Amino acid sequence: MDLTAVYTFVTAVDEGQFQEAATSLSITPQAVSKRIAVLEKDLGVQLFSRTARGARLTIDGQAFLPHARALLQAEERAAASVRPGTRPLRVDVIGRQLSLAGLLRDFHRAHPGIELDVVTLLDSAAAIAAIRSGTIDATFRAVTMPGRQLPDGIEATPVLDEPLHLFTGPAHEFAAARKVTPAQLAGRRIWMPGNVPGTEWAAYYDELATVFGLTIDSIGPDFGIEPLLDTIASSSTLATFVSEQTPLVWPAGHDLRRIPLHSPIPVYPHSLLWRTDNPHPALTALRTHLSSAYPGRPEGDIWTPKWAQHPPS
Repeated sequence: MDLTAVYTFVTAVDEGQFQEAATSLSITPQAVSKRIAVLEKDLGVQLFSRTARGARLTIDGQAFLPHARALLQAEERAAASVRPGTRPLRVDVIGRQLSLAGLLRDFHRAHPGIELDVVTLLDSAAAIAAIRSGTIDATFRAVTMPGRQLPDGIEATPVLDEPLHLFTGPAHEFAAARKVTPAQLAGRRIWMPGNVPGTEWAAYYDELATVFGLTIDSIGPDFGIEPLLDTIASSSTLATFVSEQTPLVWPAGHDLRRIPLHSPIPVYPHSLLWRTDNPHPALTALRTHLSSAYPGRPEGDIWTPKWAQHPPS
């Protein structure tokens, strides 16, 4: 259906006369008549009855009018959904309950007028492909995977360097420790059922395990955070890793422990990735906000895989 003809039809109804509609549309009355005639032919009905006093809606025209208005409203919503400055900023995060979602919440509090559309894609490859295709505007990721470089036109900037904590139940051998070194975990089992092979975070923990001699166990179904907490709380041998700022709440009876790692501090480096030619104005606001809020790397001896090092900022 020709939406220009539909718009002409609605304008003619609102103005009351073809002459007035022509003036409003900056076209001739003959052009108005021609557009409506084409629309009537497409629909197979007469929308106006022409009289010496002008044109009046027929019964079919009255029936069509609310749908014509809905068509024009749908057209505007469709255009607004992709028009920079009017559509929401689409940002990918690994998980909605992780610290990166907190960064977005802080941004939203600072810029309540900017609409956000938060999505969760599986891994960095899917996220980068979505940036390149324009499906999303930005993603929070470790910068790259082993042997993989960022594609041309994609930039990255560090936004959060997050130290890891050991997470145990009260019966675990390190439950009473104030700090633990990665070397002390050699030969120990770290249970992380959410680690998906091929993802950048699985690659991060695999390298951590290789360097310090511990075991990352991802066997078993991932039922979510609550069953994980229940299992860790009741085990004397299982522990897991959580990031320093990961928000967690558990029943008081679990008596779970978050123990900082040090000498060195394993740090997970989060960056914001985006396409350099993306014109969305809210993307600039997000980058500026995150840049001003970036606390820098933790002080002291830190560890992170070489492939996950931040690019020059």
